[in-house]
Amino acid sequence: MSNSAFNRRWAELLLEALTRHGLRHVCIAPGSRSTPLTIAAASNNKLICHTHFDERGLGHLALGLAKASQEPVAVIVTSGTAVANLYPALIEASLTGERIVFLTADRPPELMDCGANQAIHQNGIFASHPCKTISLPRPTADITASWLVSVVDHAMANLQHGALHINCPFAEPLYGNEKPTYDEWLRQLGDWWKSNKPWLSQPVANVVAEVPDWHYWQQKQGIVLAGRMSAQEGVKVAKWAKTLGWPLIGDVLSQTGQPLPCADLWLNNPHAKEILAQAQLVVQFGSSLTGKRLLQWQAKCQPEEFWIIDAIPGRLDPANHRGRKLTCNIADWLLAHPAQLCTPWAEELITWSEKAVNCVRAELAGKFSEAAVAYRLNELLPDYGQLFVGNSLIVRLIDALGQLPAGYPIYSNRGASGIDGLISTMAGVQRATIKPTLAIIGDLSALYDLNSLALLRHPSSSTVLIVVNNNGGQIFSLLPTPEEERQRFYCMPQYVNFDHAAAMFGLKYVSPQSWLELKQCTERAWQRNETTLIELKVPDREGAECLQQLLKQVGML
Repeated sequence: MSNSAFNRRWAELLLEALTRHGLRHVCIAPGSRSTPLTIAAASNNKLICHTHFDERGLGHLALGLAKASQEPVAVIVTSGTAVANLYPALIEASLTGERIVFLTADRPPELMDCGANQAIHQNGIFASHPCKTISLPRPTADITASWLVSVVDHAMANLQHGALHINCPFAEPLYGNEKPTYDEWLRQLGDWWKSNKPWLSQPVANVVAEVPDWHYWQQKQGIVLAGRMSAQEGVKVAKWAKTLGWPLIGDVLSQTGQPLPCADLWLNNPHAKEILAQAQLVVQFGSSLTGKRLLQWQAKCQPEEFWIIDAIPGRLDPANHRGRKLTCNIADWLLAHPAQLCTPWAEELITWSEKAVNCVRAELAGKFSEAAVAYRLNELLPDYGQLFVGNSLIVRLIDALGQLPAGYPIYSNRGASGIDGLISTMAGVQRATIKPTLAIIGDLSALYDLNSLALLRHPSSSTVLIVVNNNGGQIFSLLPTPEEERQRFYCMPQYVNFDHAAAMFGLKYVSPQSWLELKQCTERAWQRNETTLIELKVPDREGAECLQQLLKQVGML
């Protein structure tokens, strides 16, 4: 029975060491081999335990928790394919920087390559995607407790962005009469148990990537691009650009208020691009730009220098401009590079933006459609709440047609931009903040993560999930593929309704037929601490065709 007892002590120490680095949330899937970790997490009163029966959704639940809390989050799963199901969430975290610690239980070495059940090669299973990988040995008292906490402390101190994979083999028995306490092994750490500090402290210097010739560059004609960033950063970037008199092109995820809305439309106009061509410097804050026209312009622009400021390491510039990649916190960089009040330039862009907005308003007047909802989405947002935006067509429509409030929290999975795990990620965001939450995703995205509706049964605050049912992946309607092949191999219409899905998981369901009905049912939903699934049944291609029509219209102004 000693194996069972020592497995438990080993896991308790591992989880306790993680809490010393600000880890509060742990997401747990069912499994036997992970029992030492599960019981250790459940018995640690510093941890908030979340559960889900689907490991793929569990990984994304952790992603959402980490995204909104900006704290590290742990995931516990059993061995075998349970581990492989974490891959999509781990990849997303590696691209967008959320800190997630994946604790994967494993069979001990003697059960590998001999036909043992549920035994696969888990060491290195995630290839280069984790920022750090730890392959722990089978628990043994021959290894000191200080070694285990030191290994955890070193990894966590250096986990600034992305995922940490800790593979944890446990030999049986996993259950039983646990008479041995192994107090002597635990006492090696002395009064560490009475503190809340790491055993091994490794402070990481918070360095700002300074631009020594900033005074020179701020005299230039600059353009600010705003990609994915926090709500607080978005407000600061908008104020900074306004002081400099530089035009700001804000992505849907920038939370800058998009002072030049409908950029994806007016960037299709050659006159607007002529104005932008006069820029001597382009400064991009945050990555993951959404709009196709913005990405095309960004790739072709030729300023004297192109800068990217983002805390995530790496180049983050697919076009490989000449310039600078400044890896540091955006807010800290702004503080170190204050804006000098300057006369605005390129003010004609305001006119072009207004023309694009007028075209959208005229085109969508009186309509209830996918495009119209994207355009007026700001009217549905709850006070003091947050927005989660899905991928594919809907995020592009919101980016191209809508204008969201400055500083209003907006979340998404725009790293790998997959449609997997969107519902579960949103559930994690809601749980981390306990705020009213509006989410909007497509029908295929909802089907892909349907069983994660279970995570929305008992929200801590009002939650509305809008499923835009355009019968398939209509983003592919923008591609010049042959009609027959497009429907069969790309859009893949499923001809489904979501009322039965809502009923299966005990969620309130509404299918409004007009904008007024939609507005009224969301307003009612914000008065109740429950989840409402709103299905918008819209014509298949209307959203894509509307975007194409507006692009053509604005491009010819």
